Amino acid sequence: MIVKALRVGLGQLIIFIDFITRPRKQQRDAAAQAQVVEAAKGLTLYQFHACPFCVKTRRTLHRLNVPVALRDAKNNEQDRQALLEQGGKIKVPCLRIEENGQTTWMYESKVIIGYLNQRFATV
Repeated sequence: MIVKALRVGLGQLIIFIDFITRPRKQQRDAAAQAQVVEAAKGLTLYQFHACPFCVKTRRTLHRLNVPVALRDAKNNEQDRQALLEQGGKIKVPCLRIEENGQTTWMYESKVIIGYLNQRFATV
């Protein structure tokens, strides 16, 4: 019980620190931002709200100004089940990428952040 309370407290602290230190959004002209929004329609991030690796990934999404659908794999049973059945394991963060009729499940925050930077930093 004490361990759970400690984990919840640390999680809330991580979320608070993220909020007060959030990076500025990348600014683009309207046409470029519309391209980003269109490209992001095929992306979904499965995450736990207070997971430090998920926070790191969400900070990158915020900095790059990429609107991605977020799925709560901890508190939403349907999202958790989809992550397990379609992605193969319950591990977060996980970026679901739908392109050209194919679905790819990308795990590991460093890999996801690298992909996001490569795809959206120059748009």
